Amino acid sequence: MYVLYYRRQWLRRLGVLLALGLLLALSFTAWRWLRGGAVPAMKTQPIYQGDPGRKAVALTFTIDWGEEYLPAILAALQQAGARATFFPTGQWAVRHPDLVQQMLAGGHEIGNHGQSHPHPDNLSREENRRDIQAGEATLMAITGKKPALYSPPYGESKPQVVAAAGDLGYKFIMWTINTGDYLPNTRPDDILATVIPKCQNGAIVLLHPTEPASKALPELLKQLQQRGYALVTVSEIL
Repeated sequence: MYVLYYRRQWLRRLGVLLALGLLLALSFTAWRWLRGGAVPAMKTQPIYQGDPGRKAVALTFTIDWGEEYLPAILAALQQAGARATFFPTGQWAVRHPDLVQQMLAGGHEIGNHGQSHPHPDNLSREENRRDIQAGEATLMAITGKKPALYSPPYGESKPQVVAAAGDLGYKFIMWTINTGDYLPNTRPDDILATVIPKCQNGAIVLLHPTEPASKALPELLKQLQQRGYALVTVSEIL
């Protein structure tokens, strides 16, 4: 009888401990979700490549500095009859609306790179939404059009970052090939050696307005076109 009694007591205590453990786990999950550390199933997913069935490449330029190299970049694209996608931050676009207008006039696509170039992985879902919305408002004031694409600063893509962009109706753009044009001691030939061997249908190529990129671009465009690649915007390649 005593054995049965103590067994029942032990089972009751075990049940209480399991219930408390489950409650703590659920509370922690809810706390992380509210802080942006975890999110439910996302309607948006990062995009690393466009249509593999189309012989086309999308060059992208994320911009928060380097405006001195953009005239040469825009001239090279125009001369080659190529179009690209530019992702300026709002804080940069405010200082250089004329360059944003030149991008539009050249038939290029303008995407959203956020407003202030933070580390998105360190922000909550709501904080990311606010930064994306601020960048959107800035670009709309210059272009009159809402961007359809978002490229995160530093390529950071934790769930709360992707979810924030999805909340606002954006496609979340990453890349197939990172040129490394922002790294110290990168030469134009290094960019060509990175892109050309890795190029494939639907590739999205990450570039920045840097001196090596501006110098490599004419030859890069030439070699891609010689290989039969159309040079189009990200939205077209999707």
